[in-house]
Amino acid sequence: MAKIKGYVEVNTSRCKGCDLCVVACPTGALELEPREVNDRGYHYVYLKHPDECIGCANCGYVCPDGCLTIYRMKVG
Repeated sequence: MAKIKGYVEVNTSRCKGCDLCVVACPTGALELEPREVNDRGYHYVYLKHPDECIGCANCGYVCPDGCLTIYRMKVG
């Protein structure tokens, strides 16, 4: 069985830092940027642990502003 690798691309300028995607991530791959803010003044989410992402898209389902694009690929 092939292993699935995921990747999350974040539109940081639209993200308002609501933290819903961070809570929805089963592997803890996402986190809010602790120091930097976007042009709107929000701490945006970023993919802190890219190797942990499984591409489940839970984060994308709960994002109210559609800031996340999720990619999945088979490896091995």
